[in-house]
Amino acid sequence: MYKFQKQKKRSQFRIKLGCVFYTLKRYFYWIKYSKHFAKIPKEYKIKKSENFSAPVNLEKIKQDFPYTVFTHSSPLYRNLSKEDMELQEGKVHNLNLAHKYICGTVIKPGELFSYWKLIGNPTKFRGFKKGMVLSNGKPGSGIGGGLCALSNLLYWITLHSPLSVKERYRHSFDVFPDSNRTLPFGSGATCVYNYRDLMILNETQDSYIFIVYIENKRLCGELRSNNKCDFHYEVYEKEHYISMEAAGIYVRHNSLYRKTFIVDEQGKDALQRDDLITENHAIMMYNPILTYEKKDYDKK
Repeated sequence: MYKFQKQKKRSQFRIKLGCVFYTLKRYFYWIKYSKHFAKIPKEYKIKKSENFSAPVNLEKIKQDFPYTVFTHSSPLYRNLSKEDMELQEGKVHNLNLAHKYICGTVIKPGELFSYWKLIGNPTKFRGFKKGMVLSNGKPGSGIGGGLCALSNLLYWITLHSPLSVKERYRHSFDVFPDSNRTLPFGSGATCVYNYRDLMILNETQDSYIFIVYIENKRLCGELRSNNKCDFHYEVYEKEHYISMEAAGIYVRHNSLYRKTFIVDEQGKDALQRDDLITENHAIMMYNPILTYEKKDYDKK
């Protein structure tokens, strides 16, 4: 049962010390289990690609992985203020850099996909720019900002596959009101280099590959397999509500579930499972109570 707790205030020194500790801990983890992590095979890489949106040999990949498991895309630009346009352009630039480290990654049976191990540290030295980042529920700017759009995409695709999510985080705050939202609340995966990672484990007998590209101002992703997948999935939300925990403090809640279907002998979808994926609880940084403005047609 959810119980609201006020956030503890920590000094900047303690926060920085904690970041250093968990960053080093993650580095040691990567080194210890280095042989178990997924990577991009050399045969799929293109040294100099004229098409920057597809830095791998897509023709060969589709021959080796002929079955599409799931596809999804999201807009690169949001309807934000003009002042934020520079940060949005920085986000798009960062996604252009980062997606090439993901596109073509093969996850073999028993292997683990690590978002940050593949991308690396998004520093200014490596060409990353300032984009929008969220800190304690407030939007700001930071080098490498906007990369959560890529982790969100990969997480949503993974939920529609036989792969298992082993590590995933979401923001403790709901920062922006729903605007043209197409996915359930809480279906993203926020990442902070390198201790807040998105890690995906392949516990099946088949191999999978991520393809990520940019097209028509959209970030597009695709998961393919070397064998046909007999299952398909439906992710949906339940128990969505907003509670008032203190004066002016609202918390948004919901639960994400996933239905697993298999095609039976008659060619019909047969429900196999209906599982809870996760519960989400986030402090709202905006007033959920909308004021009603009387329109001219109301006066008639």
